[in-house]
Amino acid sequence: MSDPQLIRIGARSSPMSLAQVERVRAELAAANPGIATEVVPFTTSGDRWSGALVELGGKGAFTRELDQALLAGTIDLAVHCVKDVPGDRPVPAGTVFAAYLKRDDLRDALVHPGGLTLDRLPAGSRIGTSSVRRVAQLAQRWPELEPVPIRGNANSRLAKLDAGVVDALLLAVSGLERIGAQDRITEILTVEQMMPAVGSGTLALQCRSEDEAVVEAVGALNDAETFRQTTAERMLLHVLQGHCNSPIAAFATTEHDGRLSLRARVFSADGKTTLDAHEWDRNALALGTSVAATLLRQGAHEVINAIPH
Repeated sequence: MSDPQLIRIGARSSPMSLAQVERVRAELAAANPGIATEVVPFTTSGDRWSGALVELGGKGAFTRELDQALLAGTIDLAVHCVKDVPGDRPVPAGTVFAAYLKRDDLRDALVHPGGLTLDRLPAGSRIGTSSVRRVAQLAQRWPELEPVPIRGNANSRLAKLDAGVVDALLLAVSGLERIGAQDRITEILTVEQMMPAVGSGTLALQCRSEDEAVVEAVGALNDAETFRQTTAERMLLHVLQGHCNSPIAAFATTEHDGRLSLRARVFSADGKTTLDAHEWDRNALALGTSVAATLLRQGAHEVINAIPH
């Protein structure tokens, strides 16, 4: 009997990333009983840096080391949150997203120790978030609240909240669920209250494109509808050429008739300008391109380029 195939999985060493890898390992084992897996943890430059991401070149700070390890052959598979993967450029040549796992909850959540909702927080309350998308939407709908930049993984942010550094946090529902902290959620915001980031709730599995055995094994985990939705969202981001300081929000859903719906917004940093588009199509790439074109006709390039990056 031959030895089982070994897939070395690279992941950031945060509790959330490691929880995501355990999900991948379990799904791989169920789909491919002959495969063994090994976790190779990384601490990326984005994890080490406590300042603004734009100073490190944007979201690529969370993926660059894993890209390099894949291409060097020291790992066979990288697990990414799609919302952390830069959308203004393709994945590095020689790599491919072989699968998108079935999407988790894409909404944002408020965590407040006193159990208040955003609408009930006192004026001047400090809301911890480093997302320009969330900051713009806070400024638009809750201008009396004060966004406070806060970096670090979800566990460290919760610790800072408990220490009184901020009064409340905005975090992804899916992230809190992955670390078993869903009981900390005070309010789940609707997509109208806080439109999600491109790729929210979705995990992407990246392999070397020439590694056919791994691509095939990992491909068995792909969720077809999540793949279509995420493809539409990422095409939108690519055409808009949004940078890491661009408040861009979008989410795709699948209608009963099989068409994709894609809703997208581009905000100015202060939330005073909002561009909105919503279209339907069966072709994910065509839909992402079309919605982006609609936003560009409304002036999206001017709004995006007005924000320093």
